[in-house]
Amino acid sequence: MNITSYSDDDLLALSGIQHFYFCRRQWALIHIERQWEENQRTVEGQHIHERADDPFLSETRGEVITSRAYPLVSHRLGLYGIADVIEYVRASRGIVLPGREGYWNVCPVEYKRGRPKIDERDEVQLVAQVMCLEEMLNIRIDTADFFYYEIRRRIHLAITKDLRDLVISLSHEMHQIFHAGVTPPATPSQNCKACSLVEICVPKLTLKCQSVNNYVKKHVNEAIKSSIFYEDARSKS
Repeated sequence: MNITSYSDDDLLALSGIQHFYFCRRQWALIHIERQWEENQRTVEGQHIHERADDPFLSETRGEVITSRAYPLVSHRLGLYGIADVIEYVRASRGIVLPGREGYWNVCPVEYKRGRPKIDERDEVQLVAQVMCLEEMLNIRIDTADFFYYEIRRRIHLAITKDLRDLVISLSHEMHQIFHAGVTPPATPSQNCKACSLVEICVPKLTLKCQSVNNYVKKHVNEAIKSSIFYEDARSKS
């Protein structure tokens, strides 16, 4: 799959890829129309990230160094953002850290409020972080971790080719929609119940508006066809 190179001015927020996977319209409302609504889930999520997002916190425990709020960028994906936590684990091969002896493997850890999802919305965000780190550090990362606050567990994620290809495809589509500047129409689903923007989106009303527009468009087209037929008949008489 071809990977485009984006300029600094074209970069989009990496965190948006999770919104985009969840719902294209939700992503556009946030990142194109700049609308946002807090709900219990978003507030709890921000609280959980507070400690992870402190860039001045760094810890060393045995063979593991923990760095927080790590800036990320990928010009291949056209994304920028921040990793909650990066762990450097001592290894026989890997990268060299300034002021540290030996070699270290890199493992991003993404903190999540709830529990593992039935879809891949969390996975695409973490894989995008991995691909940023790989581009920045010129390394290969095969695994990364989630920490789910609700179940108090770390979950390992294998960074597969399918997930990488999905991230590339999603990021490319994000740039296309952002460049067009058009918010996609609503597609009501079970996800709407958990969406913090449902009152702004109003998916059922949006569909009704589409139905009215289609109705008007249909009758305008029929009127044009009738006019053309009438003029054609007059010219032949």
